[in-house]
Amino acid sequence: MAYWITTWLEIILTISEEDLRTVERQLGREPRGVLAVERRCRWGYPQVIKVYPLLRHDGEWEVFPTLFWLTCPTLREQLSQLEHQGYIEKLEERLAEDEQLREEYHRNHREYIAERWAALTEGDRLFVEEKGLARALKERGIGGLADWNKVKCLHLHYAHQLARGNALGRWLEEHFPLEECPPERIICSARGEFTKSSHSSIITRAVHPLS
Repeated sequence: MAYWITTWLEIILTISEEDLRTVERQLGREPRGVLAVERRCRWGYPQVIKVYPLLRHDGEWEVFPTLFWLTCPTLREQLSQLEHQGYIEKLEERLAEDEQLREEYHRNHREYIAERWAALTEGDRLFVEEKGLARALKERGIGGLADWNKVKCLHLHYAHQLARGNALGRWLEEHFPLEECPPERIICSARGEFTKSSHSSIITRAVHPLS
């Protein structure tokens, strides 16, 4: 309980209510543990969010190794199509063949791990260490990958590319025309009769993102 109180007091969310509603529509569910919008599309809507690495689910704590989550429906659909075309396996083959790409990819994992661990409060770091959960956050890579030569899904790596830079995400950009919504079909403004308004209305809440 002491760890939970520490987290409640220390975590500050800076995100607009409008952004939270948009993300909920994008994902089709209420988002959990959202810390911030890391990247917006050219129309101003959330494209990548940053998520807290420790979540509460059904009364239990669980580690959440995916720090950056791609929310844009247009990009997610394009990447899903590439997955269906076998590009997860093709990228794994590419990693096996290209030492330079592989080394950069491993560096991406190390940087991801460091930022994910740093995102936790001091109290929550102590909590996951005590509960034996730290290995999932300190050793597993992007999206919780144990084998750093594997590719879990394209969405993970492209979200990381948009937020920080990622070898596989950059490869995807170089080989495919991953496009945002055209002006005549801005999905986030059409779903639920969204109306685009200023995103400068930011609120700061000392609220635990996991509850």
